[in-house]
Amino acid sequence: MTTMIRHFVTSISPHNRQLLRQLVFRHTLWSFILFLLASGCRLIPLPAWSGHLAVALQLVAIAQLLPPLLQLMDEPRRRSFYLAWGVLLLTGLYLLFQLVRTSALLPLMALQSGALLFCGALVGATLARYTRRLRDLVPVAAVIAATDLLSWLAGPTAGMIPIIDSYYRAPSGPPPLIDLLLVKFALPSPLGLAPLFGISDWIMVVFFAVVAKRHGLDDNLFPRRTPLYLPLPVFALTAALFAAQTSGLFLPALPIVALIVLVGDFTLWWWQKGRNKSADDPFSPSQPPPAHGSQRDQQSERSDNV
Repeated sequence: MTTMIRHFVTSISPHNRQLLRQLVFRHTLWSFILFLLASGCRLIPLPAWSGHLAVALQLVAIAQLLPPLLQLMDEPRRRSFYLAWGVLLLTGLYLLFQLVRTSALLPLMALQSGALLFCGALVGATLARYTRRLRDLVPVAAVIAATDLLSWLAGPTAGMIPIIDSYYRAPSGPPPLIDLLLVKFALPSPLGLAPLFGISDWIMVVFFAVVAKRHGLDDNLFPRRTPLYLPLPVFALTAALFAAQTSGLFLPALPIVALIVLVGDFTLWWWQKGRNKSADDPFSPSQPPPAHGSQRDQQSERSDNV
């Protein structure tokens, strides 16, 4: 087992390994920050309106986890590679969740949320590799929006909402199993943490952000002179969560995210085209990044494999 894991790790190019280490560090740091914020929410009474501001700031914060992901280079992979890593990450998430259920320790809960964001980001970036044209976002967005809406109306989500709502209003005992897939933020609540969206929402947010990057769209809503990064899909998720908080309902996020991203991405494409910026034709296949980064990376990879 150890040999197999080592093989899958060393088969990753040095360039991508460095970026993945940055991703791990950023998500671990976010887990620690989330723990501190949640501890503060437990100890300091905050007004109800502060929840909106807290959600917006934390969404901007988790957007800063993504830049290394956007720099990953494509590498030829077999299905066994994705299957092995998928099983490994899913097993790790499940074991971590079991620790949370048995111990109910706040640091582990924060670490679980960071791990969900990390795994969701990797899945979203992997799926984005297979989107060859910008126009492919239209059927993808339509399918995920319809699926999420149907699940919310009469599917699994409809049955899970009352369970999650009742548990986090008056926590008692271990969290329900569905809590494994929910990303939590620090909010004024009995636990200091509250679920805001599912891992599937984050997968699609990252998917949309990576697709925009691969097709030459500059969807960062912050000015270039600032080091901050806020892609349009994260803003769309913010709008969806704000709508849910304002209405007091558990609204499905993906229909709102998909609509904003579709309108925004194609508007950006027309705008950048008018300014003669580099943005791919939505009806032409994109050119994927080099398989292993620069020539130096390829030489380093050869030396690592010797």
